[in-house]
Amino acid sequence: MITDTMAKDDKQHWYTIKNVDNIDSPALIVYPDRVIDNIHTLKTMVGSNVDRLRPHVKTHKTTEATLLLMDAGIYQFKCATIAEAEMLAMCRAPDVLLAYQPVGPKLHRYMDLVKKYPDTVFSCLVDNEDAATALSTVAGENGINANVYVDLNVGMGRTGIAPGINALHLCQKLHQLDHIKLLGLHAYDGHLRDQDLSARRARCQEAFVAVWEMVAELKNQGYPRPTVIAGGSPTFPIHAADDRVVCSPGTFIFWDKGYGDGLPEQQFSPAALVLTRVVSLPSDTSLCLDLGHKSIAPENSLDRRVHFLNAPDMKPISQSEEHLVVEVPQGHQWKVGDVLYGLPYHICPTVALYERAITVAHGEFVAYWPITARNRKLNI
Repeated sequence: MITDTMAKDDKQHWYTIKNVDNIDSPALIVYPDRVIDNIHTLKTMVGSNVDRLRPHVKTHKTTEATLLLMDAGIYQFKCATIAEAEMLAMCRAPDVLLAYQPVGPKLHRYMDLVKKYPDTVFSCLVDNEDAATALSTVAGENGINANVYVDLNVGMGRTGIAPGINALHLCQKLHQLDHIKLLGLHAYDGHLRDQDLSARRARCQEAFVAVWEMVAELKNQGYPRPTVIAGGSPTFPIHAADDRVVCSPGTFIFWDKGYGDGLPEQQFSPAALVLTRVVSLPSDTSLCLDLGHKSIAPENSLDRRVHFLNAPDMKPISQSEEHLVVEVPQGHQWKVGDVLYGLPYHICPTVALYERAITVAHGEFVAYWPITARNRKLNI
């Protein structure tokens, strides 16, 4: 179901590109004016208190979007890879959290990163004593004190330690390690996706009871009050209303069909699309587009990969590496070479499929944004 906001946008054809004949397909299209609007919306949701924002850059992976965020006064960032962290440091971002526990070669790359970019304060996650001890040892060998957040598992079941006695013991251990500085707690609750905001809020508040009990206990034991970084996009409105939380949504910057449908209370606008063309007419009731698995995130079911803004009733029926076949009515007017504007259901992995995005302003193709951090390695 398309949201009211998207339906209004479709009618206005905000996405149409006048000089589209200059753009090869498939292509990733970004509309910077809408990105700026989304950043403004983000800030208003925390009362413009930018100190409570640590946006995740895994959605856009670009220098240009990072600089737009910094122009808006946002200087704390979260990322998932060493390449994303280095991209942020190259932008001179002051504060970068690698939301990952560095192990194996990544631990040594992380140390190299910290040393190469001394103007950026880096931190990372830990969720067990062995990893923390290894981090302390390697940090000491490099003459570094490593900043860390304890990663808490509040129900996602992916990484983290459950808040409670064992997590408290880990915090105590971190305070004893020579080359570790504990800054706070981190909790990602991406499993909380109820479409009804009141149900999502109730589940979120229940999940965080143990987190706040842990914060109180650490304070009772004489430790500094830990900073709590929490949430992604689904619970952002809930955490945004709680001034104890530093929020870290990511998808807001481009938005997508999945969150547009599933999180109707959030007023972000789609700011990135995929452009595709009709490349063949295999039958009287089907078209073939150049939008295969390599051009749009394919992890969802076929009917939840792309929504065509200028053909909302078009139904995907098969997809392969380079092609997407869609069903159309008998007697349709589509021709080979016609352009379709697709809103991805999941924009984050879609962006990572492209080397660069084409930016559009006032309906014209104007520039490129390299997707710099789609690479696994930049310099380190």
